[in-house]
Amino acid sequence: MADESGFQLKGSAPERYERYAAPFMTPFVDAILDAVDLFPGAKVLDLACGTGFAARAAAARVGPAGRVSGADVNPGMIRVAGEHAPRMYPDIEFTVAPADKLPYEDAAFDAVVCQQGVQFFPDLDAAFAETARVTRPGGRFAATAWAARESIPYFVAQYEAVAEYGGPEVAADYEGAFSGTPERLSAALRGAGFHDVAVHQVGFGIAFPPLAAYAPGQLSSTSWGQAIVDTAGEDALLRAGRAIHSRLADHTAPDGSATLPFTANLLTGVR
Repeated sequence: MADESGFQLKGSAPERYERYAAPFMTPFVDAILDAVDLFPGAKVLDLACGTGFAARAAAARVGPAGRVSGADVNPGMIRVAGEHAPRMYPDIEFTVAPADKLPYEDAAFDAVVCQQGVQFFPDLDAAFAETARVTRPGGRFAATAWAARESIPYFVAQYEAVAEYGGPEVAADYEGAFSGTPERLSAALRGAGFHDVAVHQVGFGIAFPPLAAYAPGQLSSTSWGQAIVDTAGEDALLRAGRAIHSRLADHTAPDGSATLPFTANLLTGVR
């Protein structure tokens, strides 16, 4: 979930991302892997792999005869992905690389997946052209991108806190996380030469631990949280986290936990 712009993590943030993104990223992994119809022995690329949520699950599906690669432009994400890779076969090959300049041969993969990365690509057309190049004829592609922010209460609350404590520039950057609209994604994928292109929404109710601690921790694992710290300090980040918790009070159980709806656009196509 990273590329040259829009979502870059530094320092210890990739470790926090692995921890705090897991509750709302992991439930969508099966949906994205089901969409590419993986089989034992398949060769799979996890594009903009982040810390490797989809790559790890793909390795379990393709088995010892398969091959899984993960590419992300952020070295910190790749480092953490390698540290959390399971000790199993196939080994996952993680590589630092941008989405529009991949270090793989033509038609190298049976399937390419991208979980919550496409909306951050600075040149979506170039990235999808590279995706087409490394996908074999008949191979499948699937990507998720968040649906409209207004449909996801957690992100509504987080956006309001980011705008309050980070200012308009950081809030405008946050809006990029929701730029993966069905129209934009499907047009770009067709333009890259994929057919049978479709977009539909998938959603889950996500169970969260007590939000008083989770909300500031999760915000600290994002580029927007980092921007708040850089401009206003750690105390501002904590206040922003408390604001998220407060805004979600109507969704919170007596023990502070919450179950919240998350919805993503699932883009699919065949090379």
